[in-house]
Amino acid sequence: MNTVGKAGKLGEQVRCVVSVSMLTEGWDASTVTHVLGIRAFGTQLLCEQVVGRALRRMSYAPNDEAKFEPEYADVYGVPFSFLPCSGTTKTPKPGPIPTRVHALPDRIACEITWPRLLGYRYELPGERLTARFTSDAKLALTNADLPTKTEVEGIVGAIRVDTLDDLKNLRLNEVAFRLAKLTLEKYFRDDEGHDKPWLFPQLLAITKRWVDECLTCKGGTFPQLLMFIRFAHEAADRIYRSIVASTEGAPRLKPILRPYDTVGTTRYVDFHTIRETYKTRADKCHVSHVAGDSGWEFKLAQELEDMPEVIAYVKNQSLGFTIPYSINNVERQYYPDFIVRIDDGHGKDDPLNLILEVTGERKKEKEAKTATARTLWVPAVNNHGGFGRWAFLEITDPYDDCADLKRAMIHDATMAR
Repeated sequence: MNTVGKAGKLGEQVRCVVSVSMLTEGWDASTVTHVLGIRAFGTQLLCEQVVGRALRRMSYAPNDEAKFEPEYADVYGVPFSFLPCSGTTKTPKPGPIPTRVHALPDRIACEITWPRLLGYRYELPGERLTARFTSDAKLALTNADLPTKTEVEGIVGAIRVDTLDDLKNLRLNEVAFRLAKLTLEKYFRDDEGHDKPWLFPQLLAITKRWVDECLTCKGGTFPQLLMFIRFAHEAADRIYRSIVASTEGAPRLKPILRPYDTVGTTRYVDFHTIRETYKTRADKCHVSHVAGDSGWEFKLAQELEDMPEVIAYVKNQSLGFTIPYSINNVERQYYPDFIVRIDDGHGKDDPLNLILEVTGERKKEKEAKTATARTLWVPAVNNHGGFGRWAFLEITDPYDDCADLKRAMIHDATMAR
């Protein structure tokens, strides 16, 4: 839904979305031009929310008169009574003129690319799989995680009781089969992303052992609840960690790449912003401007442009460059501040790709992000060998003088690889 009508995205070819009760939620699509109401609205607020789905502008680019071109939306169906008013006492003033931030074709030499990751895996030294189950491998299912019975009562009519008896009737062999399949698809792939199906019989045997030895069901729950995707992934993670823990030798960390858009690039950056911007140098940045959230982005951009060691840089805004991490068992995405390509002594043909983060106040979530970038993302990508050399560096004060920043980037980044 988030990519409907956007060029180069999965929803590019979608032209019509039919939904029930979704348009009253916070779905922000700028390409809605028609709204058809076919049921009554309970409140005026819901009516206004639905109309609001069609009030997003598709373009903020000004015309030759420094004004926005008018855009229209058609609303059909149930009569709408929308924002009645008796007039206004003030003449409306135009808003700030946005700046277009986009990649410039004549700066293609400054293009920066990066791998897109879903997660991380270990490359085991052999293909003989064993598992050692410890306390970390144990999983307990309780009805606090998922109710096994619910009562549904309408305004009128009989009460209906929904249970999971149909799920409970599945054979345990099917549960083990699907868990082993998920573990194989998630973790046991080659560098090209292809599965290793010959490992499935070993995974199936290990999975059956895990269900027998490590799974505990409490409060009326049952093993078939592992068919729910949340519990299935949790089980697959525990099974995989048990396999890694029992493997002799030091397994190498490898990336799990996205299957369809493996490589990201700066060449597709194109958006408008009303924030203050800094115009970049043609020989340093593929993107026309740096959009600032605070003043330090501009200061850092100036310092990077003044360093002869910097080959190219880009601010990570609307790039789609993320680092997957987890905190409190919740998977999230981390957006670093800058990507900088530098010559650290290996020449411009073998640059160091530096992920640069400006850190202010230390928080638990920030520490989890940076630790993942440093200890998982960078080693995994470097071990892959197909995306160049990468490093991660935090700086605390972008207003340090150029000499201090250069020392940090060249020396500390090399040591951090």
